[in-house]
Amino acid sequence: MGMSHGYGIFPDRNEMIALARAAFERGVTLFDTAEIYGPFTNEEILGEALRPIRSKVVIATKFGFNIDADGKPAPGLNSRPAHIREVVEASLKRLQTDVIDLLYQHRVDPDVPIEDVAGAVKELIAAGKVKHFGLSEAGAATIRRAHAVQPVAAVQSEYSLWFREVETELFPTLEELGIGLVPYSPLGRGFLTGKMDANTTFESTDFRNNLPRFKPEALAANQALVDLLRRIAERKTATPAQVALAWLLAQQPWIVPIPGTTKRHRLEENLGALEVELSPVDLREIETAASSISLTGDRYPEHLARMTGR
Repeated sequence: MGMSHGYGIFPDRNEMIALARAAFERGVTLFDTAEIYGPFTNEEILGEALRPIRSKVVIATKFGFNIDADGKPAPGLNSRPAHIREVVEASLKRLQTDVIDLLYQHRVDPDVPIEDVAGAVKELIAAGKVKHFGLSEAGAATIRRAHAVQPVAAVQSEYSLWFREVETELFPTLEELGIGLVPYSPLGRGFLTGKMDANTTFESTDFRNNLPRFKPEALAANQALVDLLRRIAERKTATPAQVALAWLLAQQPWIVPIPGTTKRHRLEENLGALEVELSPVDLREIETAASSISLTGDRYPEHLARMTGR
């Protein structure tokens, strides 16, 4: 997402194509995008980057938002079956592929029964245009209803040491139904890297300016969590980001986080998390310490929070 959406000033397109290919060369095979990221430009970047290695990677993209004729985000959600079919045809062209490996509903549309959404994706799977169905930020009841029509392969939700509601709300359902979890923002949109404090500022167009947890007072109050990661990292000769990712990977075998970056050295740092071993003692220490930290600030403002957990 960060290559073309959400975080203000974006890097050179060719640099991002090279970065995606470098990620593959380092062993990364799952690439996550969405039509709304840009809109459209993110899928175009990924399509060009992965075209030479298409058969060796998994591409996930998403539908569900309104986008006007000028390519600008429009108010509201749209998961009408006819719209889903239109989005998939356009995404296939931008991604330069004949099949989408994993197609997510980006946000649950309260105006369209989830059974109709799952049915539309089921038809696309039967037509060979999609391989697997996913949901993003959906509630447990919705997941069950969708799964009864078309098996849900993966659920994408925010999950990290600073947002853990999915453990109680989703984990039991996902484990029961055999659905994978793909945590987005596994580094807390950069906060868990230890590179932010109360004086951190963002570009005017960076959407973190609108998130309660990125207000100066919240950044200051939540440093206790980063301090915890830093203490563990020093023992492991690692970075806070690597410990945060290693902690996620240790939670369940069916979790695949998607840390994003626009920088080669951050790619290398994130992949280094695979070498960080957290023992049961380490994990208990993190759990005990984290449970005593009271985090400040909601993850989303109210209008965005209402679009999650439906």
